[in-house]
Amino acid sequence: MGWLGGLLLALAAVQDGWGPRVAVTIDPRVGEGPITGRLIVAIDDGGRGGSLRERISQVVGGPRLLLARDVDGVEAGEPVLLDERADRFPPEGQAAWGPGTYRVQAVLKRHPDLNLLNAPGDLYSEVVTWRVDRADAGGVVAVRLDREEPAEVVPEDTEWVRYRKLASAKLSAFYGRPIFVRVAVAVPRGFEEEPERRYPTWVRVGGFGSRYTELGRDFGERSRFLRLWTAEDTPRFLVVHLDGAGPLGDPYQVNSANHGPFGDALIEEVLPAVEREFRGNGKRVVSGVSTGGWVSLALQVFYPDAFAGCWSAAADPVDFRRLQRVNVYDDENAYVEPDGSERPACRDPRTGRVRYTMRREVALEALMGRGGRWELSGGQWASWNATFGPRGADGWPVPLWDGRTGRMDRSVGEWWRRYDLRLFVEEHWASLGPKLRGKVHIWMGDRDDYFLDEAMRLFADVVGRLDPPADFAIRWMPGRGHVGPDLTERELLGQMAAAVGAEP
Repeated sequence: MGWLGGLLLALAAVQDGWGPRVAVTIDPRVGEGPITGRLIVAIDDGGRGGSLRERISQVVGGPRLLLARDVDGVEAGEPVLLDERADRFPPEGQAAWGPGTYRVQAVLKRHPDLNLLNAPGDLYSEVVTWRVDRADAGGVVAVRLDREEPAEVVPEDTEWVRYRKLASAKLSAFYGRPIFVRVAVAVPRGFEEEPERRYPTWVRVGGFGSRYTELGRDFGERSRFLRLWTAEDTPRFLVVHLDGAGPLGDPYQVNSANHGPFGDALIEEVLPAVEREFRGNGKRVVSGVSTGGWVSLALQVFYPDAFAGCWSAAADPVDFRRLQRVNVYDDENAYVEPDGSERPACRDPRTGRVRYTMRREVALEALMGRGGRWELSGGQWASWNATFGPRGADGWPVPLWDGRTGRMDRSVGEWWRRYDLRLFVEEHWASLGPKLRGKVHIWMGDRDDYFLDEAMRLFADVVGRLDPPADFAIRWMPGRGHVGPDLTERELLGQMAAAVGAEP
């Protein structure tokens, strides 16, 4: 019959009048069946150029309409139809399409271990032009997945940066299949010339979903950081940049019921392996911004003997009485404030204007997640949920709230307590106090884009009353939003060097 005949049969059961229907087939040259994954189609106005797939995860500024559905065991050449029954974003969809020219592109997420868009092996189509000649057109757009993201290749080492993909026995045992941890390692000036010299390790954590390969950008030929790194008076470190991608999104580098023992894998496997190969002396500091801000503080708190200090900026929520603006323990609904208004998720730090609500952001994650489940999307809220929450009987993370209604599950919230950094520090201060005093350095804008300053204020209030005194350096940056620390890279290196005795 061929793919066109199969498509016509599929369309025969569909009523006219909804709007865009997209028929997607997989080219046999890039996909051998059966194929399973999450199929996403982006539709946008014709006046904007460039790829659509790069903008799928944008709550604001993304394509005009996204459609999605699961594909399970689909053969190459077999048509898959996305119509009014598909999941869509924005949630209200788009039924009426006026005359004009539109652009369409399809993506198939299918990587089992890297839950992110455009992962190695994901399939995608070219951008197809769709012309509408009348309002409320109900035509069919044919799209062919005929391109594939290249298989993962660990970048070649450079003069300054070495890339490693390390097998983790701990994570492989958890997942029941080989799991690898990826890191980039920067070596200091004189590394080859002084083979007996050993160095402290600076563990660096990027923002949400930051890949390990991003370290290479700091060592580009004209990089300001490279000039600092190679200066004669710069303290010498190894830099280890961690990877923010995993089977359920960003793993947040700590042990969890869903992501697995990422924290123990880092402390007991990855860092020792790196330090053996690159002559580390076992002294470590850790830093990060945003997601990295939370991770750096969490690693310092959960593994107090492993690090001589943390430098954290714009940290994700450190007190779950304010998960952005959600009270994990007391709120009835994640999407609605106690006064009945929609709960904001992002604001303009200068004007306070709400950019988008939490309900809308989670709706986009639901579109990207298998089964239309936000908790499987690999997005920000999904990654938090997988890190902090329990694992269900089906082997998947139990959602903290109902994705459709926003109704909170208090029993899940109780599980989250063990990752509430404020609560952990408060409850374990008798043993943590001697190990953490003077080691914690925090920066936070007082008008954070994602309302993260609210959790930090609660954290700072508790820390300020600890006995013996915590001596945490918490610095507020007036009028600032979601930004890094207000000190130079040289100043940062100087502070870290003092903590571990690093020398030029």
